[in-house]
Amino acid sequence: MKELTHGNPAKLIFFFTIPLLIGNIFQQFYNMADMIIVGQTLGKDALAAVGSTGSITFLIIGFAQGLTAGLSILTSQRFGGQDFRGVKKSFATGIIISGVVTIVLTILSLVFVRPMLHLMQTPLEIIDDAQTFISIIFIGIFAAMAFNLLSNVIRALGDSRTPLLFLIIASIINVVLDLILILNFHMGVAGAGIATVTAQIVSSVLCIIYIRWKIPNLQLRKKDFSIDKHEFRAHLNIALPMAFQSSIIAIGAIILQAALNSLGTDVVAAQAASGKIEQFATQPMMSFGIAMATFTAQNYGAKKYKRILQGVNQCLVMSIGFSILAGGIVILFGQNLMTLFVSAKETEVLNLSQIYFNVNGSMYWLLAILFIIRYTLQGLGQSVIPTIAGIMELIMRSFAAIILTASLGFVGAALASPLAWAGSVLVLLASYFKAIKRLKKLEHQQIIETQQLSH
Repeated sequence: MKELTHGNPAKLIFFFTIPLLIGNIFQQFYNMADMIIVGQTLGKDALAAVGSTGSITFLIIGFAQGLTAGLSILTSQRFGGQDFRGVKKSFATGIIISGVVTIVLTILSLVFVRPMLHLMQTPLEIIDDAQTFISIIFIGIFAAMAFNLLSNVIRALGDSRTPLLFLIIASIINVVLDLILILNFHMGVAGAGIATVTAQIVSSVLCIIYIRWKIPNLQLRKKDFSIDKHEFRAHLNIALPMAFQSSIIAIGAIILQAALNSLGTDVVAAQAASGKIEQFATQPMMSFGIAMATFTAQNYGAKKYKRILQGVNQCLVMSIGFSILAGGIVILFGQNLMTLFVSAKETEVLNLSQIYFNVNGSMYWLLAILFIIRYTLQGLGQSVIPTIAGIMELIMRSFAAIILTASLGFVGAALASPLAWAGSVLVLLASYFKAIKRLKKLEHQQIIETQQLSH
């Protein structure tokens, strides 16, 4: 385990981010592997079927990811403050909450999956495959929830390398199973879904084994699971807004996907594949953001307020630099990468993807700012403002889907993300400037108290 409360902030954040980045890339890789193998072996319609489920998956799995990230914030703060008994209590509370939410999400998602696909105007030629794939993913919500909770808690204690190793193993398993189940057993899109869930189960089991062997602070006993209303309230106050924030953003993506579905299969395929490439390109910015949540939480727990501001400024410089590089790469080479998903003969799909890359890639710097500020506020335990920022993203995406797509076609849809990022940043910055004043005030009070004690 590693404390982020001592040493050069930029160096610590950078080296904490690297395993996160590699891990996130591998996670995207095994998600993308489904689409690559499906697109190359089963064709454009199957690719569109899998791709069209992305926004619904984000609605449910995103809720789980936001929830577990929020549950680990208090764990990280307590670790930074050397409250190891509190760390165990926090972990146990997170397990109970995650278990209950998993049951509810699984039931609701399986009941409403077909109506959601119809509501999104999913083309009839792909709707059955889409339902098959996403239903399997939803049956495996327990695996996604388990891995996200366990990996977030391990990272909360300063270890970003171990979850990376388990993601690499899961990625390899997913790719191998994709090839076996689709090519050898001819299971179609169902094989892709089974491969993904199986990989998540394996990575969850590996996290459990690692915790039992290597992390005494997370080894729980029966007494740790005692019901404590204060603990549940404290965790839910942070975790639920973060979970709803992810789902609110996902609702905007669903509205946009519905607009895209009405434009035809070529547009759906172009959006799905270019979106996957973008997820790779934006991983550095997201990883820096996640690193800032842990860095901020640990230092807040240790009452090192000035160090938090120093880390934010240094991380912004690094993340914006990466965002400019990533934007240039997708604009220049994104269309070449698209041939991983579709045949080079699908010129309409490739041309549409270039429009997407031009519009989005030029605005990645804005996304970099969004991630750093949002995760910093969450590390401070502030979850309401990031949720309001998520609502702003929903409004902007809905505007692009309903108004701009109707008038500008695919260009209007491509503008959805940059508009959402801009709206969210405006909300977050106002809260962040207030947080800066508060941290400076706490730092000043700390200096006065130290001086008084010295006298």
